[in-house]
Amino acid sequence: MGNTDTGCKVAFVGSECYPFVKTGGLGDVMYALPRALIREGCECRVILPLYACIKEQYKQQMKYIGSFMMDQTMEGRTFYVGIMELEMDGVTYDFIDNREFFDWGNPYTGLWEDIPKYCYFSKASLAALNYMEWYPDVIHCHDWQAALVPLYLKTKFWNCGLKKSKSMLTIHNLRFQGICGIEHLKYWSGLSDGLFDYPVLKYNEDEANMFKGGLAYADAITTVSATYAKEIQTPEFGEHLDAHLRYHAPRMRGIVNGIDTEIWDSSKDKLLAAPYDVSNVLEKKWENKEALREQLGLSRADGGKMMFGLVSRLTDQKGLDLVDAIMTRIMDGNTQVIVLGTGDPRYENAFRYYEDKYRGDVCAYISYNEALAHRIYAGTDAFLVPSLFEPCGLTQLIAMRYGTVPVVRETGGLKDTVLPYNAETGEGNGFTFTQYNPDSLLQAVNDAKTLFFTERQKWDAMVKRDMEKDVSWEQSAKQYLDFYRELMA
Repeated sequence: MGNTDTGCKVAFVGSECYPFVKTGGLGDVMYALPRALIREGCECRVILPLYACIKEQYKQQMKYIGSFMMDQTMEGRTFYVGIMELEMDGVTYDFIDNREFFDWGNPYTGLWEDIPKYCYFSKASLAALNYMEWYPDVIHCHDWQAALVPLYLKTKFWNCGLKKSKSMLTIHNLRFQGICGIEHLKYWSGLSDGLFDYPVLKYNEDEANMFKGGLAYADAITTVSATYAKEIQTPEFGEHLDAHLRYHAPRMRGIVNGIDTEIWDSSKDKLLAAPYDVSNVLEKKWENKEALREQLGLSRADGGKMMFGLVSRLTDQKGLDLVDAIMTRIMDGNTQVIVLGTGDPRYENAFRYYEDKYRGDVCAYISYNEALAHRIYAGTDAFLVPSLFEPCGLTQLIAMRYGTVPVVRETGGLKDTVLPYNAETGEGNGFTFTQYNPDSLLQAVNDAKTLFFTERQKWDAMVKRDMEKDVSWEQSAKQYLDFYRELMA
């Protein structure tokens, strides 16, 4: 247990959280960070929409806390706000209940419908805290769906029990910002005309931007890695908000995500052919590799082929155009490649083509398979993450935890978590490249192959270093806690 007298109360507000609803990394963070903070002595609540898609097993555990009517929209229409509560592993989850907004099935339907939904959710989250008389030190909001919370906090809720609460807004992926017509957002948010100017919500002559407004009004801004915090202040990665972010940079900090080391634990992973830890990784990894070959119908080789894994959404962002461009150059008879994922048909078909061309050495598993993902992390020798941009990235952290050496592009969280191998000092925990082009990726892959085949002792030492690296949420939680305390001071 960490320090148990922090006295820090934190409310998390976001649109998804594992295990209730998850479409991406945001759901993992909303689950893992509060749990890690509780171990540091914080008191945490998580506020979520009560979507229709949440499984019945969780709905049956919820208890009714209360309900009230809340005015929303420019003309002051009133809407029902119900609060359903569930406690799990020391974290209290409060679900905002309103069938008009959340009974549509999936969490995200379309931007036109999602704007009213998340205007309501942002305001209702604060109203619920006020109703329960639970006044946090910090209200930690996540992505554009909760970006109006800082604005409501400083306008509609400035003179209630929440008036001393500070707001923090985390950018998980700046590509999605909640941009819509000014009149649409004006109507549904009920926020005053003065906020719809360029320093706050106004994006261009016709459009408003929810994320932009939240970033202007939040007391603090974080993003999911230090490098990504710098990158989004440039035109290349700033998604047209780079100038806005440069202006607000003094309040911004990058804190890299961790992974759930209970879910990702190679010594207890029942999905593996042979669970292992750092003491027996070299023998057991071979067993997992052979089991993976057998499962996927790849050829065996007494000399030992090097096996690369890639578990990803098959999209441009993930650098798959680079992998496509070098495949014929890396398939040399001593190399095997396993791809798991779905996405752009262009990449799905490309990897199917390579599977056919290099049958026995390439597997394209075009689907989602959680069990197979675990086996790929455990059974492969190296792991490809050549992303164009990557705010944080979790696959390279999981790979290292399983003793699989990452080959990554130096961007975002990949740069912050993978130290390039240095042949002179023997330091480093992976292979990296900086320029986004096929030749740079090929060089990194070839460097990895050279070490694997010619200096296996150095490779094996790196495998063990990777497994010993702390990729848990503990370090990240301590950095967030330090930032919360600065805000509270």
